Amino acid sequence: MEFKEARVQLLQGCRDNDLVSLALQLLSLVLFAGLLVAILAQVSKVPSSEDQEKEKSNQEKIYQELTQMKTEFDRLCRPCPWDWISFQGKCYFFSKSQQGWHEAITACKEVGAQLVIVENDEEQSFLQQTSKSKGYAWMGLSDLNQESAWRWVDGSPLALSLMQYWNKGQPNNYEEQDCVEFRGDGWNDAKCDLKKFWICKKPATPCSK
Repeated sequence: MEFKEARVQLLQGCRDNDLVSLALQLLSLVLFAGLLVAILAQVSKVPSSEDQEKEKSNQEKIYQELTQMKTEFDRLCRPCPWDWISFQGKCYFFSKSQQGWHEAITACKEVGAQLVIVENDEEQSFLQQTSKSKGYAWMGLSDLNQESAWRWVDGSPLALSLMQYWNKGQPNNYEEQDCVEFRGDGWNDAKCDLKKFWICKKPATPCSK
């Protein structure tokens, strides 16, 4: 039941974001079409000098209004779905329920994301601090295919520069611990079927210019 609720939360966040973006785009098209019709109607006339001044003033007002609307549109644009956190051009979802490692992978895939892969020190610091306040959380790292050969869910190996983040005495493979979690101030290997929070990651959607 918790897994289904988490999936609903993830999918709803994405759908809400898509609907807002679509509505804003349709509104922009309608306004642009209205402005174009107004300009064409005025061009078809032969205006006097006084009319030309009025028309110029009106066009300036319309331009200012459109500029203001674009500013408001940009404020509404969200690079990440609701309930996701944006960091360095990526979107992160910190789950509110707990599942096993394999179920966490499935949950992320269903919203077009991956169980999080750590790429650099800045991202590690962000993820560690955020997950520390929420609880132990799965990342997309395991040695399921070959013992002690740690690989991310995309098949890439764990970089040597990131091995410093293992907690003291970890990984220890105690009782077949093959999946990795954020735990305290570092990483810890744990049994994959244990229920924990998880973190999804996907690229942010750039706002249209």
